[in-house]
Amino acid sequence: MLKISGEALQGGMGFGVDPQVLRFVAREVAAVMVKGVQVAMVVGGGNYFRGANAWDGLERATADNIGMLATCMNALSLQAALESAGVETRVQTAIEMREIAEPYIRRRAVRHLDKGRVVIFGGGTGNPFFTTDTAAALRAAEIGADAFFKATKVDGVYDCDPNKHPDAKLHRKLSYKQVTTQDLDVMDQTAITLCKENRIPVVVFNLTKAGNIIKALTGHPGAIGTTVDEEGEEDDIDHDEAPAAFAADAHLMYDAASM
Repeated sequence: MLKISGEALQGGMGFGVDPQVLRFVAREVAAVMVKGVQVAMVVGGGNYFRGANAWDGLERATADNIGMLATCMNALSLQAALESAGVETRVQTAIEMREIAEPYIRRRAVRHLDKGRVVIFGGGTGNPFFTTDTAAALRAAEIGADAFFKATKVDGVYDCDPNKHPDAKLHRKLSYKQVTTQDLDVMDQTAITLCKENRIPVVVFNLTKAGNIIKALTGHPGAIGTTVDEEGEEDDIDHDEAPAAFAADAHLMYDAASM
């Protein structure tokens, strides 16, 4: 399961989707598919709208519904980019919109994966008050995914906010327990609990570095980012300082609802 934030798709545009980012992701996923890896994807919608940022007078449930529609727009954009790269793709949405996408049906999704197609899940869980991280964790559990790969704009999970602390240290391995007890915003608590209960390891890595998606999805997650699993390692911290180039985007790892 590959989860991509909506913000990652906007690149440097500040809103919407950057075609260059879409093509980059499509090329990376296409290279993974050639190796016979089954890939499912969930994408956020924060590049268009985020329910958590609803204005006064807009109910949170309505705002979340708008946000779920934003994820469907991103899913269709990703589908177009992937198919342009020669990757057969299906979009399934938790909110029915049969004219443009299939409704989510677990057995059909698994069948698509078995046929070598990428399946993109849009519409979140179909319910308000749940993040797209939770949607990705839920779908990962339902389809029996081997791992949850969270693609972001930073290198992984730090011991503190590198945007505020230049000497922040990058964790290479963490346990589910460390994430919850230390309040590390890898993802929201509902999502991390789903992964823990279903023994799905989580890998947080930098989407913007060429080859990272390929390394992660072809069984080399230990070489990049932060891995969260049952064991973890208490002292496994990269003691290099957080690169200054991450400063502008470092806040992304500290806003789980935006991913």
